[in-house]
Amino acid sequence: MTFAAARFGITESYGLPLSNEGDMPSLRGATEWLNSKPLAQMDLRGKVVLVDFWTYTCVNWRRTLPYVRAWAEKYGDHGLVVIGVHTPEFSFEHAVDNIRWALKDMKITYPIAVDSDYAIWRAFHNEYWPASYFIDAKGHIRRHQFGEGDYLQCERVIQQLLSETGIGEFDRTPVSVVASGAEGAADLDNLRSPETYVGYEQTQNFASSHRAAWNKPHAYEAPVRLGLNTWALAGNWTAGKEAVALNEANGRIAYKFHARDLNLVMGPKVQGGSARFRVILDGQPPTSAHGVDIDGQGNGTVVEQRLYQLIRQFEPIYDRRFEIEFLDPGVEAFDFTFG
Repeated sequence: MTFAAARFGITESYGLPLSNEGDMPSLRGATEWLNSKPLAQMDLRGKVVLVDFWTYTCVNWRRTLPYVRAWAEKYGDHGLVVIGVHTPEFSFEHAVDNIRWALKDMKITYPIAVDSDYAIWRAFHNEYWPASYFIDAKGHIRRHQFGEGDYLQCERVIQQLLSETGIGEFDRTPVSVVASGAEGAADLDNLRSPETYVGYEQTQNFASSHRAAWNKPHAYEAPVRLGLNTWALAGNWTAGKEAVALNEANGRIAYKFHARDLNLVMGPKVQGGSARFRVILDGQPPTSAHGVDIDGQGNGTVVEQRLYQLIRQFEPIYDRRFEIEFLDPGVEAFDFTFG
């Protein structure tokens, strides 16, 4: 783990010890701005700024979004400016139309700096999604938060930085959020499956009986039994660097997992396309364990390139075999995540 800037000492005011981690880097590297005109340091002086690094398929970031939205709404009239810096992970996340879709779907109205060239990411020396940097009215980074959690502490930092500017007349009651779908907090007590990329550059625990063939069509078979946190393909697929692409209808992906939630980042290979699919758990429809993107019989359709929540089950949580069968070709799968 590397910090965004060197620490130059600790200052304590309004009850919280906050670091001075250096000046806020420039936002000039943004390739485009959404929800706002381009913002520079001179536009932000005198304001408290929260810079939030995100990419729209990241489930860890999605679980922080209800709080970031709520802070932007509650404190925006009191001097807080929230800036989302969208730095893509997957190639399709470079497409500005996909980012625009995400803003509308996720009800994000605060300014967004599109960082498709990673210029702002590098300027902050950032390494994480999500990552939040709290900047005071003089342009100094006073705190950072990597990953999920610590929401109450982060909100107190916002309140303290606002108070330091002389703004004290706001409701100090912490925001209360009701999160649903992929934005719901993870069930950490039952989370025993790791994020698993399926493109060959980062994948692990691949268990299909036929050896994988990179960058060309290949027929695969899924084993009858899978070990925990192993996955397999069945049908004719092309395994690429960041995704697997289905060449013929009725291809399947199987995964043995242990978690409340199972999500899959996927999308049509061609923009504007779609593919029907069906999910089963231990050979049966998921019924009450279905996620928001399928029905109780496991039926769904891939339309956008995004994260799909496919399973949300109730306790008791135990090892289960997930399978998704695509009834149409032309779909790409990128990444399993769990919660």
